This record gives sequence, structure tokens and C-alpha cells, in this order.
Amino acid sequence: MSIRSLVATGTKVWLDSIDPDLVQSNLALGATGATSNPIIITDLINTGRFDSDIAKILETQPTDAGAAWAMTDKLVTQAQDAFKSVWKKTRCDDGWVSFELDPMIDAAESTLTHDERVDRYIELGKKWGHGKQNRMIKVPATSAGLDSLEELVAAGLSINVTLIFTERQYEIARDAVWRGAQQRRVLEPFKSVYSIFISRVDVYTAKQNPNLSAEAQGMVGIVNAKRLWKNNQAFWADKPVQLKQEIIFASTGTKDPALAPDKYVESLAGSDIQTNPPATNEAVERLNKKYARTVDQLPPKEVLAEIDAKVDMNHLEHTLMDEGVKKFADPFQKLLAAIAKKRTALVDAR
Repeated sequence: MSIRSLVATGTKVWLDSIDPDLVQSNLALGATGATSNPIIITDLINTGRFDSDIAKILETQPTDAGAAWAMTDKLVTQAQDAFKSVWKKTRCDDGWVSFELDPMIDAAESTLTHDERVDRYIELGKKWGHGKQNRMIKVPATSAGLDSLEELVAAGLSINVTLIFTERQYEIARDAVWRGAQQRRVLEPFKSVYSIFISRVDVYTAKQNPNLSAEAQGMVGIVNAKRLWKNNQAFWADKPVQLKQEIIFASTGTKDPALAPDKYVESLAGSDIQTNPPATNEAVERLNKKYARTVDQLPPKEVLAEIDAKVDMNHLEHTLMDEGVKKFADPFQKLLAAIAKKRTALVDAR
């Protein structure tokens, strides 16, 4: 009942996984979309449940990277099929599944120039996004990712800008997306979402800002997300768009086991989209609470003033972006190693 209650406040619940079994169970609970990333794909493949699919893909894919992306495409497509009825019912406003682009483009070991990275995002976005009805192309809010957005949107793609931590990133992304949208021959259907990461911010402040008061500590991620949500509401209010251009509240799983598992879910109820990890959705359902709208409620002014005075958002962005890029690049490298091992095993078996 809890997820249904959350949805009743105005929140769309998307699953932070494209596991076929979890997609079906969460769809039944009220989830209406899903998202993927390299960590999710790697974890799924490492279960061994998709070995037969990988074996077939390896017969036609000469490279391990090619096999990894073919498997990603297959899993995302399956999730798209599951949510297609939602997409049609809402006339393209919901029922989306996100496909994240190559995390190695911006990895520390990349030798690409900035312009080459931008071109690579554009090339891959068009490759994996064209002709996919309810697929969003997921682009990180790195310098190169942000510079690719205008052309990707102008080309007709729907976009999920991910790894956003600050107002600076959000506004650059949003403005680029809107410029791209205005270059289309036909504006509709036009859909963009902006994934604001939350719990990682509170992990950062616990380490970097231990001097925050008890009232402010653990609230920075929530305050930041709510402010960006309000900014987004104001920007799109007078734009001639039929579909909602929305904030995704991402990284909603609590990292501290001492905290309520629905801390962020409850604090951000009432609007736009939450992409919740499977364990968070399970906890929400188990709690069986009745949620109310809280997304537009901020802490007292003195708490906001303390956060603004003590938290260096530039340092926060730099630190968390470096961590975020690495968190996706490292699992992808492990994924390539796992596929290489599978390829070797198949060769030996012959």
C-alpha cells in the first residue's frame, strides 16, 4: 500500500533497476518507469542468469565491449516493453526507461580531448536512442556530457541528465536542453528529466562538514533537491511544452542503517519522479505508511542559512562528480572482464 500512497501524492516511482523480475514485481506495486546504469548491468550479468543470452551475443560480437552494449540494449528493451502500456496511456509523459552511455568516455584513464568526448556522447546517443519510443538517453552532467545535450535534443532524443549535484550543473543542462528543443521542426513530443543525487550529498557533508548542527546535518541533500525542483518548476511554467520536464530524485536509498529506509522517499513526496533502488521500494512497501506532500516544504530559515554558509557547493560538486564517474567506470571494466572470461570459457568448450 505504501508505494500506491506515495504515487497518490503526485510522485512517479521509477525502479532503479532493469532486472526483468524486479520490473514486473515493481510494476505491479505501482512503478511506472525504470533506469539503468553500468553498475546495474554488471550486477545483473554477474548473476549468471543471462549466460545463454550472452553466449548468443558473443557469436556475432567480436569485441567484449560490443557484447556488453548488445546485452545492455537487450535488457533495456525488455524493460521498455514492460512499461510501454504506461507510456501510451500517459501519451509519452511516463513509462520511460533510461539507457546510460559509455562511462569510459569521461573516465580518468580516457585519452580523449574535450571535443572528442562531446562527439562521442553525441554519436552514441544517436546510435542507442533513435527509433526507441520510450527510451531516454542518459548523459552525465560532466563538462563533455553537458556540451553534448543541445545537439542530442535537437536530433529528437529524450534525455535524462544524470549525476547532477548542484544548481550550476542543473541550469547548464536545462538551458542546453531547451536550446536543442527549440531547434526541432516539431517540439512535441519533447521530454527531459534531470537526475538530482541526494544521499551521496549527505555522505559528503557528514565527512566534509562535521561541524554542521544536528538540524542541518543530513538535510543538505534534501534541501538542495527541493531548491532545484522549485527552480525547475519555475523555468518550465511558461514554456510551450505538453509533457512535463521533470526532476528525478535519485540516490534515494539511505546509506546509514540507523536512518529510516524511507527518509528521502518521505521527504520528497508529492511531485515529479523518484528512482528508488529495489531495496528502498521493498522497505517502503513493508512500512505500509500513508505519505503526504512534502516536496515544497523546507526547513527553518536558520537551517538554510547555516547550510549556505558552511557547505562549499563547488567543492561538493567536484568531489562527488569524480566519485560518480569512477563508480560507473570501474564496474564497466569489471563487466568487460566478466564477458572476456565468458568468451574464453565458450572457446575452451568448443
